[in-house]
Amino acid sequence: MSSTISTSLNLRALLKTAIARSGLDTRKAAVAGLTPAAKSLFVAGAAHERQKGLVLYVVPTDADVEEAVGDVKFFLGSLDGLSAAAIDRAVLPFPSHEVDPYRGLAPHIGVTSVRARALHAMAYGTARVVIASAAALLPRMTAAARLRQASIELRPGQDVAPTDLAELLVDAGFSREDPVDEHGEFAVRGGIVDIFPAGEALPIRLEFAGDTIESMRSYDPSTQRSTAAVDRLVVIPLQDVLGDDRAATLFDYLSLSNEVELVVSERDEVNTHASKLIDQMQRSYDAISAADRSGSASRIPPPSLLFVDWNEIDARLSRATTVSQLGVEDEAHVRCQPAVAFHGRLGDWVAEVRRFRESGGTTLFAAATAGRAERTMELLKEYEVLAVPVEGAEAARHAAVLIAQGFVSQGFRLPDADFQIYAEADVFEEERRAPERRRSASKAFLSDLRDLKAGDYVVHIDHGIGIFVGLKKIGVGQNEQEFLELRYAGEDKLFVPVERLDLVQKYTGASKPRRSTWRHVVGTRKNESQESHARHGRGAPQALRRAKSSARPRL
Repeated sequence: MSSTISTSLNLRALLKTAIARSGLDTRKAAVAGLTPAAKSLFVAGAAHERQKGLVLYVVPTDADVEEAVGDVKFFLGSLDGLSAAAIDRAVLPFPSHEVDPYRGLAPHIGVTSVRARALHAMAYGTARVVIASAAALLPRMTAAARLRQASIELRPGQDVAPTDLAELLVDAGFSREDPVDEHGEFAVRGGIVDIFPAGEALPIRLEFAGDTIESMRSYDPSTQRSTAAVDRLVVIPLQDVLGDDRAATLFDYLSLSNEVELVVSERDEVNTHASKLIDQMQRSYDAISAADRSGSASRIPPPSLLFVDWNEIDARLSRATTVSQLGVEDEAHVRCQPAVAFHGRLGDWVAEVRRFRESGGTTLFAAATAGRAERTMELLKEYEVLAVPVEGAEAARHAAVLIAQGFVSQGFRLPDADFQIYAEADVFEEERRAPERRRSASKAFLSDLRDLKAGDYVVHIDHGIGIFVGLKKIGVGQNEQEFLELRYAGEDKLFVPVERLDLVQKYTGASKPRRSTWRHVVGTRKNESQESHARHGRGAPQALRRAKSSARPRL
């Protein structure tokens, strides 16, 4: 999931100052005291210093990879002033295959394509940070030259025969299907080629005039209607192992970069997880060999051909910078504390923010969306606490809380820098998205709805402040469904099903607010796939179909 990230000079200066004053810019080989999110700030700082280089960040598990990717994206995007699209290309996950090859299981395309994407970015020098789990380091993979051969960049006006493109797509692991509605599929119909690359939200349709690409557009597979022009498409293999080519290791790809820094989180845990996988693979191979009566096991490659020897990896990691939460005396120690979890106790959070402000500290709150940022500022206003967007240069100097847009897994405090950051999960109740929480919130809102009239302002948790138009019944399939109709800037409209009223609150500010610019986002959270978002002039049923399509897991 890519999200909008604050890219203001204020935020960049704030984070750079926090890094310098806290000691996160240390050059020592071991740094202790860091929470997981603070480690990500350390990694982002290292990448920020190496604009042309690459940081490989090794964490113990695949779950750690997922969390660290989101945190590093927020911090590096803020430090470098990158757009959400640019940071998605710069910070890449490298998870393990998650399967035992000796049990007849093949890795999921969602895993192998993510690994191939990271390798492709390393081969072409576009990756800034690659975050890998311990188990992800072990498998041997296709050499960089072979991966490049199976990749192609496509643009309108480019000459490439549809038949040649089809051959390359097959080589890259794509399957020929018509219609194309799943990742990893393609179809050729005369002068039209449809491709659904891994990592793209929608498939791409290429129209040819002879052997020249005349146009490229994304399209909705449920309606076959074009959605937007595409000026560049990079087709990357769906596998990190092409054919029998297992000639390379991850460190061979690292050697292609001009400047590389290795950072390892919790080195002992990394060693433990790697050792468990190595032992498991050896036991599986030995079990197949012991049970074999036909001699077929001799054709199954031993672990030494599928995996890199851990001693080789261990020698590489011994030269890395290690970061940990607990450490020994000879390590650099950064004073860092995890943020207190308030679980919805806003009064307690406000009191803590006030105390920190009075002592000269700066509090940053990371809100995942513009709507949540506005909602947080309105809530703090009720407590007479000034909270402003971090982009506001003058107002930021007097605010108790600065609001940035982006996702952080967990907050932390750096006492030596007089800086603390809070994530949404630190402040608000995480169970608020559970069904029973939604029913309670909806019931509470409906009591306000009786007093709500057309023209009143409301706040949507993701899309910000809009105007309540009224309730509207819209046909959905064979049934009618009741929606709350909201109007945003530019006369754009948003339709919210009544069962998702927990996402909407009545605006309680004293002054007349400015309506938010409507942002077209559908299915971005697990429980939001039934919410309809439609632009002015488009019907809700079509928007519901888009929400269903967009709610598919992105590879």
